[in-house]
Amino acid sequence: MGKIIAIANQKGGVGKTTTTINLAASLALAGKKVLIIDADPQANATSGYGIDPSSMDSSIYECLVDAYPINGSQVKTCIEGLELVGSRIDLAGAELELINQPDREKVLRKLLDDVINDYDYILIDCSPSLGLITVNALTAANSVIIPVQAEYFALEGISKLLNTIRIIKSRLNPDLEIEGFLLTMYDSRLKLANQIFDELKGHFGDLVFDTVIPRNIRLSEAPSHGLPAILYDPDSRGATSHTMLARELIEKNRK
Repeated sequence: MGKIIAIANQKGGVGKTTTTINLAASLALAGKKVLIIDADPQANATSGYGIDPSSMDSSIYECLVDAYPINGSQVKTCIEGLELVGSRIDLAGAELELINQPDREKVLRKLLDDVINDYDYILIDCSPSLGLITVNALTAANSVIIPVQAEYFALEGISKLLNTIRIIKSRLNPDLEIEGFLLTMYDSRLKLANQIFDELKGHFGDLVFDTVIPRNIRLSEAPSHGLPAILYDPDSRGATSHTMLARELIEKNRK
């Protein structure tokens, strides 16, 4: 059975989509079968793989609202073994349309039950909010990766996310765990970045990934070419750090 990992933080601009795109690519290139669920109306994980949202027959919106199956809604990406269920702006209205559905927090979990055995990893790229779609993602997930930006306000809002995770764990998904905190946009030359890493380690210990994701121009450029960094510039620090993250994740899940 595969593992479902939500990549979540209600704070915007911390690298959730960059992590999703590049971690998924690195896992697939390590021989794993991977599915990305783009659960963000901005659809950046979709366009980041060069997929035009308007060209898709169905998206995660139709799956959640109109009960389209996940199986058949995937599109292939530029990497063998990596598929994606895309998003589009319609998803912004899905929360209102789900409000009256029975078990509205569990819609995504039921959809993923049908495909969980087809993949080693399913990564859910969450929107920067703690709304109903993100609650669906956390209810469906086995674990959460929390990207944390290496800046002054990095820990701001984490307590709110952790409280949400605790509530979901107690009421909706008792098996939900924190996969790890991932430091992103890291610049080792800055004293503050090192302080943030030390502070994270002090608070959360082994829950903090040893791998950090550096500030890297190639990571920023790659989505505009519809490619993950590992195909756009395999030798860049952005690409190699995500390869290391994938190895760390695989090793962690062997234990």
